[in-house]
Order: sequence, then structure tokens, then C-alpha cells
Amino acid sequence: MTTGPASRLPLDPATHLPSIQNFGELSHFLRSAMADEESLQLADGMAGLSVNIESVLAHLKTAPEPAALAAPLMDLMTILREHRALVISLTPTWRGLYEYASYLTALNNFRVLIGQWLLTANQQELADPAVKQIVNFEDFELVAWRTLGEGMLLIDMYEQVCGREAVESVSGALDESRVQRARRWWEKLRG
Repeated sequence: MTTGPASRLPLDPATHLPSIQNFGELSHFLRSAMADEESLQLADGMAGLSVNIESVLAHLKTAPEPAALAAPLMDLMTILREHRALVISLTPTWRGLYEYASYLTALNNFRVLIGQWLLTANQQELADPAVKQIVNFEDFELVAWRTLGEGMLLIDMYEQVCGREAVESVSGALDESRVQRARRWWEKLRG
């Protein structure tokens, strides 16, 4: 039996594919996978998001009243704003990636959805105080995973680009004999 390339993610025993099953595993992966300073900052920001997402999900599981869910959602919105500011301040290498725009869009959409949920919860609570839950657990979890998945993809693509640049710079280094041959060839051309 052949083994595939080593993965930084835990392998699912049923499929033998890398997987992350909860936001805690995602947070651990993000902390352990990064190499440069910007990657570390982005990973820390995503880890902070995942912690706050877990908090909101815990509140959603207990089916609280909209007023009880408002505080964790507002905290998450604040963390999303701060993380978005971090993403916007990344260097041009990041901004040149297609995945950068996708991640930024996912962050913006998540933030807008949270705002809509908060407004809807407030309006429904004013109209009918008996309303228990306005944010659907599955919907929230889906949007959260999608957003963090976009971020993981961005980090992965950035690492691939940085790895490729390192390989190209090493292979592009010319030894002295090649430089001398090129100079002789150029001198022959110039006559």
C-alpha cells in the first residue's frame, strides 16, 4: 500500500483524507502551520474568529432568547471587523492572490449576515417577546465554516506562492562558470 504525502491535518480514518471536525482543531492547525509573520498574524486572527464562533454556536445550541444571543454576536462582529482590517493591511503578495478577494468577500458577507440577524432578532423580539431563536444553528455554522475555509485556502495559496518563489530563486542562481560562458557568448556576438 502506498502512502500519500504527509499532511499537516489529522486524517479521517474512514476516508484517509485530511479533515478538521471542529473549530478547536482549526485553531490548533492555524497556530502550528504558519511560517512567516503575516501568516502568523492572519492565523491568529482566524483562531480568534473560531473561538468566538464556538461561543456563538454554544449559545445557539441552548436555544437562547434573541437578547442573550445579541452579546456573543456583537463580540463576533467586532472580531470580524478587526480581522478584516488585518486582512486589508496584508502586503501586495497576498492581495495579488485570487483567494484574497474571495476571503475578503466571505468576511464581509459574514459580517453583513450577523448584522441582519441582529436587526431581525431585535425587530421580532419587539413584535413578539416569545420568539426564542432567530439565527438558525446550521445556517450560522455553514457560513462560519465557509468563511474560515476561504481563509485557510488563502493561507495555503500564499504558502505555495512563497515556496515556489524560494525554489525559483535557488534554481535561478547562476554559478560562475555559467556566467563566464554567457559573457564569452555575448562577446562573440558583439564581435
